[in-house]
Amino acid sequence: MTQSEKMEIITLVEQSPLSVKATLRELGINRSTFYEWYKRYLNDGFDGLADQPYRRTSAWNQLPSVEKSRIVELAFERPDLSCRELACHIVDNEGWFVSESTVYRLLKSRGLITTPAYRLMEAADQFYNPTTAPNQLWQTDFTYFKIKNWGWYYLSTVLDDYSRYILAWELCPGMQATDVERTVQAALKASSLPADQRPRILSDNGSAYVSRYLKEYLKGESIEHIRSAPFHPMTQGKIER
Repeated sequence: MTQSEKMEIITLVEQSPLSVKATLRELGINRSTFYEWYKRYLNDGFDGLADQPYRRTSAWNQLPSVEKSRIVELAFERPDLSCRELACHIVDNEGWFVSESTVYRLLKSRGLITTPAYRLMEAADQFYNPTTAPNQLWQTDFTYFKIKNWGWYYLSTVLDDYSRYILAWELCPGMQATDVERTVQAALKASSLPADQRPRILSDNGSAYVSRYLKEYLKGESIEHIRSAPFHPMTQGKIER
């Protein structure tokens, strides 16, 4: 199976109201196989689900001990930063590159990241107030990907919940509230909505979306901001997909 297929199975098991054993029986997946995937997912995130028939004991591009020590030091100095944000902080301010997965593995090996307890989450079959027309609700989110020999790009997107039409997108060097502001502004321009007709906007709880700056901007545009429940990306599943 591909990484995406394994991730989809993990998500289905986490969301299922049935027991793990019963859910895996319905899916036709061996329990030992699933738990091996899940262990790799907890340790290395999405990257851990890739097939790796051969793993070297050492790597030519392994971080020097000085840089490893600096990552741990920064983790103590900035406990508010996630592994992704810490990797970006290092690239922007320290003058050398490290990936999010490397930061995660290093901090995990030092016991600085707690393994989350297994969660079974039951989602409703549909939204309580589903949209019935375009521009009633927009979804927004960041996704990111690595450009070889450069670093990370971050894609800010605004999607209409009803039609699933991408109203606006922008490639950004980071994930700042100002990046969200520009993307929403572009979506408003593309939709040509009058000032007295504004959609609600749905996002997750990323730092850019919970910032005071974005709150003031959306308030000025008369846009109601809704945030999904923590650890429940299915709420904005359309833009996640």
